[in-house]
Amino acid sequence: MNQNKLIELLGLFVDGGISREEYDLLFDYIRANSEDEELNIAIDTVFKNSKKFNPLNSDDKEVLLQSIIRNKHFGSENQNELEIIPTFAPSLWYQLGIAASILILITTGLYFYKNRTVDVNIAAKVVEPTEAIITPGYDKAILTLSDGTKIILEDAKNGILANQAGVSIQKKSDGELLYSFSNSANSVTQAEDNILYNKIETPIGGKYQVNLPDGSKVWLNSSSSLRFSALFNGDTREVELSGEAYFDVSKNKSKPFRVITKDQIVEVLGTQFNINSYSDEGPIKTTLIEGSVKIIYKDKVVLLSPGQQFQPKELVSAVLEADTEEVVAWKEGYFVFKNEDIKSIMRKLSRWYNVEVSYSGDIPEVGFGGNISRSKDISEVLDVLQLTNAIHFKVEGRRITVMR
Repeated sequence: MNQNKLIELLGLFVDGGISREEYDLLFDYIRANSEDEELNIAIDTVFKNSKKFNPLNSDDKEVLLQSIIRNKHFGSENQNELEIIPTFAPSLWYQLGIAASILILITTGLYFYKNRTVDVNIAAKVVEPTEAIITPGYDKAILTLSDGTKIILEDAKNGILANQAGVSIQKKSDGELLYSFSNSANSVTQAEDNILYNKIETPIGGKYQVNLPDGSKVWLNSSSSLRFSALFNGDTREVELSGEAYFDVSKNKSKPFRVITKDQIVEVLGTQFNINSYSDEGPIKTTLIEGSVKIIYKDKVVLLSPGQQFQPKELVSAVLEADTEEVVAWKEGYFVFKNEDIKSIMRKLSRWYNVEVSYSGDIPEVGFGGNISRSKDISEVLDVLQLTNAIHFKVEGRRITVMR
């Protein structure tokens, strides 16, 4: 970037007229050239042309960098809310006092915050950026037919994969799995006389969408499985879920759709909802996006309204107001964290990137929040997490050690 362009972008940021694209360009430059003399010259030039800054005051320079990192315009009321920022200006670590929280924004849209004090000596640690290339998950799954035949879906060609009792299974060009009935009367009769079960399983680092015979759509997250009737004959449409899935159920008032998980049954006539039933994530979380659902948990029956989430527990079950954006982010291709501890975050990263995670030493109780695309390499996620200087990572192959 030439000097004039840099001065222009800094001026736009100071005046509050910078666009998202221009801000990203400015942030990328500062991140890569934080100690570049051209940056200091450009800042001095902007200071001379702005009444908001004192050209001789080094604190103002650091405040400007601080404001850019937070994506918060200089002069905002909460300007001193930061306790820790990335090490663009090392001397800043020794000038900041204790504050209530930290907030860091970066170009990927990921920010992190916490609600306790961190020792400045810990914050001053410098860790080299992660160089490991660990790519994200993608559409992959194994389909097991009723006769035990297994089909590795990412290797299978597009088109008809199998026919069973009048039902064809097709892999579409966009990677979806489509179940459909034959139109012939003979096929319909054959389908009604058979009970066939299929199972689709996503491995760690996989996801997949399946369109069921009734027209319902199911998105499976990584390390999940769905067992279902290939025909949906009978009085109900039943599926068995392990892991996490998002359901968009086709309406059929005469044939309820039921999702069976451990100790719980979710029954709907036609609606959209998400179920997280990972065994390492605590209680099952059923979140209703639209419509209505009935949840049967042991001897309890619970009805949900849109935006509510049910968490069954042994003593006191709970119906909570849910952050639906956070709940369905995985389906939309994002990680969204809101006041989430590092172990919870690392469980999600472990499932999506197929890595092993371990912890070393006293890991601080820090709450992180923000969002980042699930299409990013894991190095980008880890490098950004390290910008808080509350935690650091050691990457050895596919093993990641979290440390202070």
